[in-house]
Amino acid sequence: SRIEKELEDGVEYWLLERTLCKALSSSSSSEVVCVASDVLRAVRLKSFDYRVLNLLLYRLRDEEVNEVHFNFLKTSELLVEISDDLYFEHSISQEDVVDNSFNILRMFVSLYGAKTAPAKLASLISEIEREYENLVKQLEPGLAARYQKRCEEAVKEGGSNSKHLLGCWTIPHIIQDEAAYRSSVNREAIE
Repeated sequence: SRIEKELEDGVEYWLLERTLCKALSSSSSSEVVCVASDVLRAVRLKSFDYRVLNLLLYRLRDEEVNEVHFNFLKTSELLVEISDDLYFEHSISQEDVVDNSFNILRMFVSLYGAKTAPAKLASLISEIEREYENLVKQLEPGLAARYQKRCEEAVKEGGSNSKHLLGCWTIPHIIQDEAAYRSSVNREAIE
């Protein structure tokens, strides 16, 4: 079933997350290597749980999956995942380094270096935003208007004055040497 496929995607995400994070935390760079295609696959799989819940709702309501809605939500969830990874106020990206969790910024820094990673990530975000805008146009007009209004409210609730529907993207401080950063955090925790 489609739900089983999404659950399989979840297993694939967790395997990719472990492999990619092992590569980032490995003391020997020759052991495991981060590959861009794996990083991009992982970030697209990351919200599998939301897709499972959406599919369950369709099933509980005894409705066929609305593919336009489903694809729109999938793209919206992808932007939310990236936004969560970049959310600096609560130091999510720093926590992800300490916890060795999947974070798109960490992965891009590993792949492209600290100087190039922000531009590469901005390019990816722009590509996904274009995909999102195309999908918004496919929604029923009333639904699209309500969704866009809710996005604007969420942006304001998040403290942004951005006029852009999806808010403003900010790249947080980049941690270039993760081993040194983890060591520093561990020393501070002991003191």
